[in-house]
Amino acid sequence: QMYRKNIQQLLQNLIQKLATVSQYEEVLAKINVASTDRLMFLKTKPQSIQRDIITVCNDPYALAQQLTHIELERLNYIGPEELVQAFVQKDPLDNEKSYGDGKKTQNLEAYVEWFNRLSYLVATEICMPVKKKHRARVIEYFIDVARECFNIGNFNSLMAIVSGMNMSPVSRLKKTWAKVKTAKFDILEHQMDPSSNFYNYRTALRGATQRSLTAHSNREKIVIPFFSLVIKDIYFLNEGCANRLPNGHVNFEKFWELAKQVSEFMTWKQVECPFERDRKVLQYLLTVSVFNDDALYLASYESESPENHIEKDRWKTLRFVSEV
Repeated sequence: QMYRKNIQQLLQNLIQKLATVSQYEEVLAKINVASTDRLMFLKTKPQSIQRDIITVCNDPYALAQQLTHIELERLNYIGPEELVQAFVQKDPLDNEKSYGDGKKTQNLEAYVEWFNRLSYLVATEICMPVKKKHRARVIEYFIDVARECFNIGNFNSLMAIVSGMNMSPVSRLKKTWAKVKTAKFDILEHQMDPSSNFYNYRTALRGATQRSLTAHSNREKIVIPFFSLVIKDIYFLNEGCANRLPNGHVNFEKFWELAKQVSEFMTWKQVECPFERDRKVLQYLLTVSVFNDDALYLASYESESPENHIEKDRWKTLRFVSEV
């Protein structure tokens, strides 16, 4: 009787979890449709947009907290099997069916998409304002958001923001950057520097991991890794190490390291977000239109004129396309 009750409870929990995942995937689909519907491409002048991020949320600390909400929610829906599934190769010594047949699931892809969206959102917000001092203010705002993400342990949002600020349409705005106090940004760039296999970032990640192990509050437990690097590490571990040793035995060291990385990820993704949700800010972050590459370049050239023949030719082409 007890055994049957336990089985029923397990089934109920599983059905509930599957229903939640299904609802989440439906919400993702709706968000994607909304974003596509609202996308203002080249025919709309960038300056015609009224709302901007600072109007919606003028406190960079509050924005970093809302970004952390999105990160933790999306992270929570990625199962351990999704991390491994894309990379597990069929073992030539094993006649059983390969696990790697299925492609990456929707939740993992949606999380990578979120990173890209945030990068383009940052670039859009910087390139949009007509006035130089406003653009400089947006850059300084995002530097503060990124710094707070670092303090929280939200490295994924931090890297997305730094990536957005390093996009060519943003980095070419030399007159704008001249008005920015860049010392804080230099520190952040140093932290996320890819050289020596992201040595500085990995050191910071270890520090955040140590903090989370001794944490007394959810605030201190937060560790949101730079997700693309997590995937890359698992991929190279799987590709670079054989499943079997030369003597035909299973390479336990490889699978132990894989299990360690996945279980660490599982610990991080189960942290409950301690910050209060702000529906208005979350909605803006998830659904506001962002420019694609062409629209970003057009906005950038309209803000600060092209400096060389390549830029001038590109601007002419973009203006021609926008007027057609």
